Amino acid sequence: MADEATRKAVSEIPLLKTNSGPRDKELWVQRLREEYLALINYVENNKAADNDWLRLESNKEGTRWFGKCWYIHELLKYEFDMEFDIPVTYPATAPEVAIPELDGKTAKMYRGGKICLTDHFKPLWARNVPKFGLAHLMALGLGPWLAVEIPDLIAKGIIEHKDQQNS
Repeated sequence: MADEATRKAVSEIPLLKTNSGPRDKELWVQRLREEYLALINYVENNKAADNDWLRLESNKEGTRWFGKCWYIHELLKYEFDMEFDIPVTYPATAPEVAIPELDGKTAKMYRGGKICLTDHFKPLWARNVPKFGLAHLMALGLGPWLAVEIPDLIAKGIIEHKDQQNS
């Protein structure tokens, strides 16, 4: 179950109302507006709580998203590029977030660097369609995945901080 800080962060993310995906041209614009407002709210709340850990932007159509996420471990910042496409069946189907540079470095990842959210996140998403959006994906999917996997990858020596790689 989510910890208290996660519960609080998620409770502050606005729930989305428009049940529309990229195929519904007019309604998709409304859904995208809701997505951006929820993401802005989530990032601002994270900054206020000194928990800033991602930057995200999209193409003009809002169907391809990319950005950076980071995890602080023992006062060192580990930063990764991330990307995902909005499925045509969105919001019924959650996007699959990929961190390409970690591809093949953990069992909790699929080909192409897509993080594994099957067991824990996808059932939660399915119960909350269409109320959950991309901010929820970050808060309940990518964030917890980073919190579990990055320290493990560091402990195993699979990833190193960029300052330690050349020494």
